[in-house]
Amino acid sequence: MSRVPPGRSVEVRVPASSANLGPGFDSVGLALGLWDRYVVSTSDRGGLSVRVSGEGAGEVPTDERHLVHATMRHTWGTLGVEAPDGLLIEATNGVPHSRGLGSSATAIVAGVVAAQALSSGVAPTSLPYAGWPTPGEPVPVELGLAAHVSSLLEGHPDNASASVYGGLTVSWMPDDTGLDRGDRTVTARITPHPDVEVVVFVPDTQLATRTARAVLPPTVPLAAAAADAGRAALLVHALTSDPSHLHAATRDWLHQEARRASYPETMHLVDLLRGQGQAAVVSGAGPSVLVLCTRDSVAQVDAGCLSSHWSRLLPGVPAHGAVVQAR
Repeated sequence: MSRVPPGRSVEVRVPASSANLGPGFDSVGLALGLWDRYVVSTSDRGGLSVRVSGEGAGEVPTDERHLVHATMRHTWGTLGVEAPDGLLIEATNGVPHSRGLGSSATAIVAGVVAAQALSSGVAPTSLPYAGWPTPGEPVPVELGLAAHVSSLLEGHPDNASASVYGGLTVSWMPDDTGLDRGDRTVTARITPHPDVEVVVFVPDTQLATRTARAVLPPTVPLAAAAADAGRAALLVHALTSDPSHLHAATRDWLHQEARRASYPETMHLVDLLRGQGQAAVVSGAGPSVLVLCTRDSVAQVDAGCLSSHWSRLLPGVPAHGAVVQAR
């Protein structure tokens, strides 16, 4: 088995994401213009060094448990190459942690694309290799593989696909019946309507995704599933063709009400904004709140009763996702 060469260094940038957008549970994702940046370097000196600044500094592990490092080792195993003797990971995090903005997916995607890039020309499945690029040049990676591996590690494809591709994504993972005619995660990347804007309200409190998912019921009534399916279809239409339907398109029957007790302040804000006619939803597993609006109405998205414990962000929707270049 070949080993990842020493002396390589890449810079990886990955955007945040919001999942579900109301009815698109575990399938619809939207990239957000908040970015994590990683510089990852290999060496022939043994050992791992992880340095973290920004979001999560002093909180996330800086040893083998660091999510980017663990993901890289997993990806190298998938690619059939050995990890390098030495590895330095320098993380500058701009994505808030445990706020429903896809921070874990962002780190996982970063690990997958960094591992691919650093093993260019070495891994049997790597893209055509013409020599290591000069600093500042892009390093080619297979985004389809990145989305699939990241989705498997996440357990669902919504956040990961949006962070890989950018823009608006609808994704699905093949089941074990073989009826999906493929064995990889599939993503339809969709360009949002040019008038669509995003407002995000981020609280200073955190909520782990596993906690939010634990309260979901194992089954839902058929009427609720049918209603959600109809609104999910309308959501794609509203986001791409007719934003006037955004309020109706973001109504959900599957997950938000079941989680109300987990984040009452979040649901109070969602109720307040929706009562004003705004297309407000819980961002991912929460507790952040995301509002889909238009350029003309973005200034009207205001929650004046908010305390100082919430931040109002206008992150935008990046047209591209993960990027990697040589250092």
